[in-house]
Amino acid sequence: MNRARIFLPPRTAMQSGNAKTHRWVLEFEPRMAKTIDPLMGWTGSADMLATEVRLMFDSRDEAVAYAQRHGIDFDLEIPTAHRLHPKAYADNFRVSRRSNWTH
Repeated sequence: MNRARIFLPPRTAMQSGNAKTHRWVLEFEPRMAKTIDPLMGWTGSADMLATEVRLMFDSRDEAVAYAQRHGIDFDLEIPTAHRLHPKAYADNFRVSRRSNWTH
């Protein structure tokens, strides 16, 4: 039986923006181990469901309903809420700063 995970993708490490993080993703888990090509050394797999299929949904409920409708076992990963700590550039130079400014 196919197993999948439903999650909200995190922000990329290279950007500070939130693009492509608002849609829920259903991604299948691999059914077989990846193999190494003896000639080139590349890693590959014959499992197309896990390597090529990535479904996007506007809401978590839509993704869960799709998985249930098609009989797919799934793990639901609910993201933790992050608090934003507003900062100002001037805080780097304030007198009451606890540690030295190292730049």
